[in-house]
Amino acid sequence: MSFVEYGDTIKDGDTAIVFLGHESMFPVKVQHGSKTQTKYGVIRHSTDLIGKRYGSKVTCSKGGWVFILHPTPELWTMNLPHRTQILYSTDISLITMMLELKPGSIVCESGTGSGSLSHAIIRTVAPTGHLYTVEFHQQRAEKAKEEFQEHKVEHLVTVKNQDVCKNGFGVSNVADAVFLDIPSPWEAIGHAKSALKIEGGRICSFSPCIEQVQRTCLAMEEHGFTEMNTLEILLRVYNVRTISLQIPDLGKAQGTAQFKSGVPLKEMVGHTGYLTFATKSLF
Repeated sequence: MSFVEYGDTIKDGDTAIVFLGHESMFPVKVQHGSKTQTKYGVIRHSTDLIGKRYGSKVTCSKGGWVFILHPTPELWTMNLPHRTQILYSTDISLITMMLELKPGSIVCESGTGSGSLSHAIIRTVAPTGHLYTVEFHQQRAEKAKEEFQEHKVEHLVTVKNQDVCKNGFGVSNVADAVFLDIPSPWEAIGHAKSALKIEGGRICSFSPCIEQVQRTCLAMEEHGFTEMNTLEILLRVYNVRTISLQIPDLGKAQGTAQFKSGVPLKEMVGHTGYLTFATKSLF
């Protein structure tokens, strides 16, 4: 099992996603002899998981059933253990596009946090690209490195435990793109510029407060970045359902008519953060 290469069968040591429903799923590390408890009963790894195909419908000890899914960055974002606040797929998708990431890209990231964006970047730049990710907190850095090894993507990522604002990313003139998710990104703009390739590159800073955005934009301007723009992504989900309405009395046959209608959900995810993008100038 690898987060960047699909495997057909579940193996000992794999990370799999136990799917009980769209609102209920969780990751599990498959181990010979282990058991996992669900509301539908026990799943025995040796007999119920190992050797089965991903996507299989597994019957639990109480007669209920679950699906066992192959992990993806999107599923991992929804189920990972939170060590910090994380980025979700709505913001990640825009970051991937605006930074122009593709297979072979070299990316610098700070901070690693819970690894949500890191896994998405790794999948995007594989098989020939690389991610250099910096985490200030030692335990979070060690845990991220451990997860990358478990997910068999350690050859695509280098984890550094240091202060990016003081020590930078540890590389110079190699990155196609830089991503910053730290409390004071303006202090790391100079190091980001040094990490980007001489011929230019893209940078993105994620900040929850507009005051952070203002200071970051000033720092970008001082270091010669161009094409600066700040975006906020608000995802609005619509519920499509069948509605029946009475046909008005116009002197003809009466009755009801059915049609599909989309209405927004009463609750939605609001502000997550501001995404500020810029380009390293060639001149």
